[in-house]
Amino acid sequence: MKKIYYLSTCSTCKTIINTWKLNDSIKLVDVKKTPISSKDLEYIYSITKSYEELFNKRALLFRGIKKEVKNITEELYKELILKHYSFLKRPILIIKKKLFIGNSKETVLKAKLELAKL
Repeated sequence: MKKIYYLSTCSTCKTIINTWKLNDSIKLVDVKKTPISSKDLEYIYSITKSYEELFNKRALLFRGIKKEVKNITEELYKELILKHYSFLKRPILIIKKKLFIGNSKETVLKAKLELAKL
């Protein structure tokens, strides 16, 4: 599997994707237009073993949830990610069994190095 989950309206995602110089073998998935499927989320989870790692804690919608729920479980993280695209941390690059999650400089650089191998 070679995919990137991103948000087309996110300038950070656009900038990162442009620096990666992708080839045609990588499928781009705009999570706003095509939300992540339960099957794809399970695949990613099988690698990370954590829904929390895939969760965007900066999502505006999360602020209200944090006030209401004291203990957020892995199941709740999963449910929220499947419920609304803004809860999925992005971009997520999948190359076979390797994942690059988020927009930290280190993650972006590691992903760029991996993409150069393709």
